[in-house]
Order: sequence, then C-alpha cells, then structure tokens
Amino acid sequence: MDKIGIYDFMAEPFHCDFQKRLFMGHLGNHMLNAADFHSTDRGFGMKYLMSINRSWVLSRLAIEMVEMPEMYTKFKVETWVESAMRYFTSRNFRVVGEDGKVFGYGRSIWAMIDTENRQPTDIFAIDNGAINNWIVKDKECPIDKGGRVKMSDEAEFVRAIDTYYHDVDINGHINSVKYIEHVLDLWNQAWYREHPIKRFEIAYVAEAHQGDKLNFYREQTGENEYCIRIVKTEPTTGEEIETCRSKVIFK
Repeated sequence: MDKIGIYDFMAEPFHCDFQKRLFMGHLGNHMLNAADFHSTDRGFGMKYLMSINRSWVLSRLAIEMVEMPEMYTKFKVETWVESAMRYFTSRNFRVVGEDGKVFGYGRSIWAMIDTENRQPTDIFAIDNGAINNWIVKDKECPIDKGGRVKMSDEAEFVRAIDTYYHDVDINGHINSVKYIEHVLDLWNQAWYREHPIKRFEIAYVAEAHQGDKLNFYREQTGENEYCIRIVKTEPTTGEEIETCRSKVIFK
C-alpha cells in the first residue's frame, strides 16, 4: 500500500455556493474524510481507535486555495502523514483535478485522545508506533503552516449563536467543520461576490458541546485579513472560555 492516499470526490451541486463553487466547509469535510480513509486503511483509523476508547481530534487546519472546484467538477484529495510526535501528528493534503490542475493544499495537526478522560494519549502506543511506517517527508506542501492567531482586546463582538444536534460530531463535541461554516457566515453573500477566500486557518483550543452558546469576536488584522475568536459562555458564572481562533484571508 502506498504511503500517500488518493481519494475521489466531486463538487456536488448542493455542496456549492451561489457562485457554483464548492463551499469551504464541504472541502474541509472532504479533507477530514480523506484523512480517515487513509488512516483506516493503514490500521490507525477511527473505527479501530473507538474500539479501544481512543479517537483522533483535529487541533489545527489551514487550507489555501488557488480556486475552488466548480459544480460537478471531479477532483482528488491526496493526503499523507508528514510527521508524528508522541501527542500530535501532522497531515497534509493536495486538491487536484482529473486533468492535473492543482486547486490548493491543506495542512493539519491532529491529537489522539482517550475518549473516557478526554486527555491526549500516546500515538506511538498504537500498534507499536506503526504510524511511523507511513510518514512521507519528501512530498511538497507549499503553503505556510498555521501559526498562532494573534488578536487584541479590541476585537468586535459580531454574533452569538446557540448550538444544536446537527453541530455535534461522533466525538460528542461541536464538529470541526461546523466551526468553519459558522466563521464564514460572519460575512454576507455580497461580500463573497467580490472577495473569494484565499486562505482559511482554524486552531481548536477547548471543546464545546450541544447547548453551549458561542460568541464570535472579529478583528481586521491586515488588508483583506480578519481574525476571529470564538468563546463559549459558562452558564453558571457567565465566564467566557475560548474554544478556537480562526484567520481568514480574502483575495
């Protein structure tokens, strides 16, 4: 079996926006599915991990696109493990059309947790560190790694939302891709008509669960660059606890 996984997808019409381009959230979902297909085929995927009270959780994701695939476009998501440490592993993605056209790339960081105590656990304990057999160090991923999203105290409160059944994933917390969708909903259709997304970054800090209220704070940090902080409100004390930060760069 090759160290690089290659999986077929299509920009299905109801996964596309008003400009007939794939939604960023759906592209993120395809990347996460490709990651699971790749790890499952090689013995360290979610199906096996959940049988031993373990699970992968996404820690960081950065996606940088030349353009988004148009409606009905068939494309492939390539994915490979770039490195592995005791508690974190890095995984990259390339999105490429059937004709070889490169649409963009992704970088991600994952942690493995114990599903009972929700704490990080040793990745190398799985099958005697078998993940090391699948590391690819010589395949290019020419986009920057996601860095720390820096924001000041001047960030503007934009929106508060409640969370429901459809926000929750198999790990029992708010779905990684749902955060992407909620962040990108901070801009309206008229904005996206003039400002395609060039790069999207998100870093997850703490878990949120169904019923949590999420507050969104936004700050412009550069030309066509915005940072977003998402916090949940502790119901008894009213304290705000940061759940994730995101950065969006528009063309």
